[in-house]
Amino acid sequence: MKTAVLLPCLNEGPAIVSVIAGFRAALPDADIYVYDNASIDDTFEAASREGAVVRRAMDRGKGAVVRKMFAEIDADVYILADGDCTYDAADSPKMLERFRRDNLDMLVGSRAVDHIASVSRPGHALGNRLLTGMLNFLFGRRFYDVLSGYRIMSRRLVKSCAILSDGFEVEVLITLHALEMRAVVAETDVAYSTRAEGTHSTLRTVRDGARIVGTMIYMFKEIKPFLFFFLMALVFVAGGLFFGLPVITEFMQTGLVPRFPSAILASALMLMAAISLSAGVILDTVARMRIENKRLHFQRIE
Repeated sequence: MKTAVLLPCLNEGPAIVSVIAGFRAALPDADIYVYDNASIDDTFEAASREGAVVRRAMDRGKGAVVRKMFAEIDADVYILADGDCTYDAADSPKMLERFRRDNLDMLVGSRAVDHIASVSRPGHALGNRLLTGMLNFLFGRRFYDVLSGYRIMSRRLVKSCAILSDGFEVEVLITLHALEMRAVVAETDVAYSTRAEGTHSTLRTVRDGARIVGTMIYMFKEIKPFLFFFLMALVFVAGGLFFGLPVITEFMQTGLVPRFPSAILASALMLMAAISLSAGVILDTVARMRIENKRLHFQRIE
């Protein structure tokens, strides 16, 4: 089976040679691809000298680079990793062995949260825990490290995955696509270390964390529209009862409705609840048809 190692890079000149050498030693039969995201250092030249297949990806953002990789590279098994030396290439043979033994569609290299905290900037471990917990809560799964950039994927998962965002939310999108397709997914522990000296992360904790949260909420609406709009309807009902119950109570006692603004607002909120619930029912039918069509396409890819 043809195995491709995918390394998206931005200004990883001091690290990329070690990363390529590590994967070549661990997986001598694999093809190694480095996609340079318009680096201003010698990433492209260093990767070329090391013998990797090097291409340029001019659209900025990790998601944009991974999307280009998925579209252009043809293989049976894809290993996605970072080019900053944080993941250990020596873990890839055992990951690949389990991937094939268990006939998986995706195997995620899970990092220990306490270890992330010891080698990353402040807040990254907490953010990873919160975002992973949010995905587990919204989609009813049990992941330990949904943001890991080290994963092995099958051809059918890669070729059916439409990455619509350009940023660091790409790992979340791949994971949610696997859940949509009911793909066989597992996690395994991997080593994680500090970035190579001379390299700098482009991840912005607050900005990119907010984008990941927004992506999860959007995908929750796309995958589970009935539940999304049902929760919105509950919020509108709660507001309607809050403003409407005093009006109803006063009317029962006096036969008068002196609070017309409250009565109108309560009626409007109840109407919005009914509209939200109706939208959820309709969109749930549409989403089921869309997802079933995607699953059929997923199953047909060889």
